[in-house]
Amino acid sequence: MLGEYRISGRRAAEIAASVERGVGSGDLPPGHVLPPMRELAARLEVNPNTVAAAYRTLRERGVIETAGRRGSRVRPAPASTSRGSLRIEAPPGVRDLGEGNPDPELLPDLGSALAAAAAADAESHGLYGQAAVVAEFAAYARAVMDADGVPAGPVAVTSGALDAIERVLAAHLKPGDAVAVEDPGWGSVLDLVPALGLRAVPVGVDDSGPLPADVERALGAGARALVVTDRAQNPTGASLDAPRARELRAVLGRHPDVLLIEDDHGHAIVDLPLHPLAGVTAHWAFIRSAAKAYGPDLRVATLTGDAVTVDRVAGRQRLGPGWVSRLLQRAVLHLWTSGAVDTRAVSRSYGDRRDALIQALEERGVSARGRSGMNVWVPVSDETGAVARLLHAGWAAAPGARFRLDTPQGVRLTVSPLTAADIGPLADAVAAAAGPARPVSYG
Repeated sequence: MLGEYRISGRRAAEIAASVERGVGSGDLPPGHVLPPMRELAARLEVNPNTVAAAYRTLRERGVIETAGRRGSRVRPAPASTSRGSLRIEAPPGVRDLGEGNPDPELLPDLGSALAAAAAADAESHGLYGQAAVVAEFAAYARAVMDADGVPAGPVAVTSGALDAIERVLAAHLKPGDAVAVEDPGWGSVLDLVPALGLRAVPVGVDDSGPLPADVERALGAGARALVVTDRAQNPTGASLDAPRARELRAVLGRHPDVLLIEDDHGHAIVDLPLHPLAGVTAHWAFIRSAAKAYGPDLRVATLTGDAVTVDRVAGRQRLGPGWVSRLLQRAVLHLWTSGAVDTRAVSRSYGDRRDALIQALEERGVSARGRSGMNVWVPVSDETGAVARLLHAGWAAAPGARFRLDTPQGVRLTVSPLTAADIGPLADAVAAAAGPARPVSYG
């Protein structure tokens, strides 16, 4: 079963390290089945509990997964390889459309917000023992979510959306549990799930969001959590509409014990109505980050949810960082209340560029997706070749491998750096790169 590679070790840490060496060297390839614990224990002449502890460590590190009677096997994509490393460095003279950054011209100036935060801090002094969440921040955030139809719940603050997702998953799930994730979806979530020792179950996505049949299938098969992007989904631009939200709420209503996590990724950059799913299941979390609208370096995200979930997140947070800087909370509050971002103008700016690119691609016979936000997803037959050909033409795109599990190949183009004059040349380059590589004849 193990071929030439033999697992070694007497202690749990040694056994786990031996398996990791085999995975790293390729001697234990993805999907390879590990021996049953009692069999390996007999071979190594150790107690079966020692092997059980080693396997548990490997699951928690995301190296292996266990599927009941089918045993333990090496994960298809061990968490030691970050999808973020699958990026194309744009050399001089190449336009970078792969990083996914917002347009700096659409970000607000932070000077007045930080000054206002500093002035408020001069009164409170930001000392130990104060509330983790600024009361005015929580009240304003909660009022906006109320207006958007997000169910009532307490407010916590985390260091960005991914921090919130990690804390919520850790609050409810244990290693080996399955999590339904969008495919294609945010690469950081696809990395995070196995890093927590959890199992990612892919759910297809169209322009209206996750496909209800796929969600039903995943939850029916035992997935204990579902992560959904409400608007401006990364990388496809999908946005939940009212009919899709009704379908998904019906699915969730049949699985009330599932943990629902909603990431309102497009808040303040998308002028489309929110259709939240929260409130159907017993445990849920709704997250809004300031990154795309106000600046990625503002590591502030608002989290609300059922009382148990928020209490668990806040309790664990107290044992780690304690709180997210109240200076940053006050700065974001000032940006909110001063109207520093015109959501309609920002949405229109990204939308004009996105729609123009999709239209230009369509005219050249290339289908592309991008209903909202700042990204366009282009299906291609040869992802690696398409990225290479685009780079040769002067454009750096994000390879689809950063965002997909089982979905077909593609590339992601971020429109925020584009001008109107760029659309035609880029569309020409994508059209030339999207098809299969032309055969080369040597005669």
